[in-house]
Amino acid sequence: MRTLLLDLWRYLRAFLIIYLCLYAGIGLATLLPVTIPGSILGMLILFFLLAFQLLPPDWIRPGSMLLIRYMALLFVPVSVGVMGYTDLLRAQFGPIVVSCVVSTFIVLITVGLISHRLHGKVKGAADE
Repeated sequence: MRTLLLDLWRYLRAFLIIYLCLYAGIGLATLLPVTIPGSILGMLILFFLLAFQLLPPDWIRPGSMLLIRYMALLFVPVSVGVMGYTDLLRAQFGPIVVSCVVSTFIVLITVGLISHRLHGKVKGAADE
């Protein structure tokens, strides 16, 4: 019984912290003059709390692992909602595909150049 209550407390604590960060991000988004989604700001708040070790990762792990385990299921409502806009998506198919391809290549080139600059020339690669 004690183990069950302890596990329940760990899940409750994890979800409470995740939701507090979410609502803090939403509150911060309403105060900022720029339009940034509150969920993104909440995720950044949670990241900084974990990165600066203000929050132990073990407090978040049970809830986050549960959410990650069922992440695919959480995308079903969004996918069904997108199906309502098939006419708009069909009309804008070309620009959507072009923007996806161009942005993918920009990201690939940027990451490659930054990685090359940070890591420099690999030793032994020129010898072969």
